[in-house]
Amino acid sequence: MTVSRAERQAMARARELGDGVLGTTSPNPAVGAVILDAAGDVVGEGATAPPGGPHAEAAALAQAGKRARGGTAVVTLEPCAHTGRTGPCADALLAAGVARVVVAVPEPTELAGGGADQLRAGGVDVVLGVEQAEAEAGALAGWLTGVRSRRPFVVWKVAATLDGRVAAADGTSRWITGEAARAETHRLRAACDAVVVGSGTAVADDPQLTVRNAAGRVSGRQPLRVVVDRRGRLPATARVLDDAAPTHVSRAASPRELLAELYDRDVRRVLLEGGPTLAAAFLRDGLVDEAVVHLAPTLLGAGPALVGDLGIGTITGALSLALVEVTRLGRDVQLRLRPTRHTGERQSADGRG
Repeated sequence: MTVSRAERQAMARARELGDGVLGTTSPNPAVGAVILDAAGDVVGEGATAPPGGPHAEAAALAQAGKRARGGTAVVTLEPCAHTGRTGPCADALLAAGVARVVVAVPEPTELAGGGADQLRAGGVDVVLGVEQAEAEAGALAGWLTGVRSRRPFVVWKVAATLDGRVAAADGTSRWITGEAARAETHRLRAACDAVVVGSGTAVADDPQLTVRNAAGRVSGRQPLRVVVDRRGRLPATARVLDDAAPTHVSRAASPRELLAELYDRDVRRVLLEGGPTLAAAFLRDGLVDEAVVHLAPTLLGAGPALVGDLGIGTITGALSLALVEVTRLGRDVQLRLRPTRHTGERQSADGRG
């Protein structure tokens, strides 16, 4: 598999484009596409629009125009071959006269598959699997989890002191981390379809769970706010019930049942911001796909820990996580981690439209 430097640079850019539309495309995948002309110069870029809008390839081709002829399309996901709410991307690429298509992730569904074969039949050179692991771990992770496991991808976000406390002994917990970390939390919310807390957190902290900009104002697009409240504890005056964003109050008995509810609502990426008890329930069931931990350089010595009882009695049974990235956020540190386990995810025929 020979891939040029320009094509690899274009693939990195395509992944960035997909990242940029996270939280806006579900149940469709957040795909990025870059068009190179025959000389290898970038002439078009695109990303998946909200459902019903153009796919990434169509957007990039529209920008490239006639310069796409004889060029290369670099895409994070294999172009679809079926007609949903939009036409097949494989047809659009053939009509544009591209000579080569470079793809990160082969199409995993039966419904949308066949794009690469159709392109090859039309005389286009197609390369599959370029930087596939990076693309699967990025913007496509939520959609792929839905395809394989029929549930949303779960990002657990928690802020804690250096000794792992999420609140003081008296229950106070506001502003454990600084302004930069709080801004990052809003970015994380914006990249998800839903934000989940338990009734305990909703009652104790009365969070609004909205996405706010640097000025503190509620942004335009908002994820679904979800409160797990099996016992009806949420008061009618709770801020999470205001009209700033949609809200779903769930009586689900387990994390798996909750995720099934959200999947049926076209949610593909969840930010879990609940307290230690809810986090432990998701971790025990193997339903956390990524952890984002904000650590503040402070010590409390007492107070609730960042996660509740996991049912682990010995060090050999400890849940292991792989460190993906460390980022400084002002005075705080962000750790991105992924559990080192095999999920046993299965493939289904969940297509695109």
